[in-house]
Amino acid sequence: MAQSVTGIQIGGTSFPPAVKPPGSGNTFFLGGAGARGMEIQGNFVKFTAIGVYLEGKAVPALAVKWKGKTAEELTESVEFFREIVTGPFEKFTQVTMILPLTGQQYSEKVSENCVAIWKKFGIYTDAEAKAIEKFIEVFKDQTFPPGASILFTQSPNGSLTIGFSKDGCIPEVGNAVIENKLLSESVLESIIGKQGVSPEARKSVATRLSELLKDSDHCVAGNGKVDECTKEAEVKA
Repeated sequence: MAQSVTGIQIGGTSFPPAVKPPGSGNTFFLGGAGARGMEIQGNFVKFTAIGVYLEGKAVPALAVKWKGKTAEELTESVEFFREIVTGPFEKFTQVTMILPLTGQQYSEKVSENCVAIWKKFGIYTDAEAKAIEKFIEVFKDQTFPPGASILFTQSPNGSLTIGFSKDGCIPEVGNAVIENKLLSESVLESIIGKQGVSPEARKSVATRLSELLKDSDHCVAGNGKVDECTKEAEVKA
């Protein structure tokens, strides 16, 4: 029996079961969602709500190795989330503000984290430095009041499409495209990776995919339903 992917509500933000992101002709399903926040004087204060969407063929691609794993096993697996980040399928991340933020604050924090990790592993080159410069420039004049969103479409060929939404609608076209595979992957990994900013989103992705992978002979279609996979989308072990 086909499974149906549901939407998720994080605070006042609703993440629908399927979206068509800027920079892609495909419709993605909601892989998971969660808040980013921190403990302040004993209370968990939420800063942003984050939804992670995946292209339908992610399900058979990931099932080759991860079918049958529990949500707990996937949540704790560094390799599983690396496969999501680097896998041969498109991803889309929506970061919606719960508290206001400036583009400069957001881009500088993301950039600092990326550069620190790249330097640690000796993979920071001139190409990455230029990509970071462009990333900061794209955000320079942006402000994000509550309800505004930052949108990232990650292509497996290495391009990162960046878009903005102030009204809750997803635009068809992004504001900028940065061609740098390392930056493209690092943006998503900074959210759902082992040291990611949203353990809640990480757990949500693991829980939902654990269920979807049980139907590993299927893809998730744009309508949020799990349908029979096309031959082109099948991944063989």
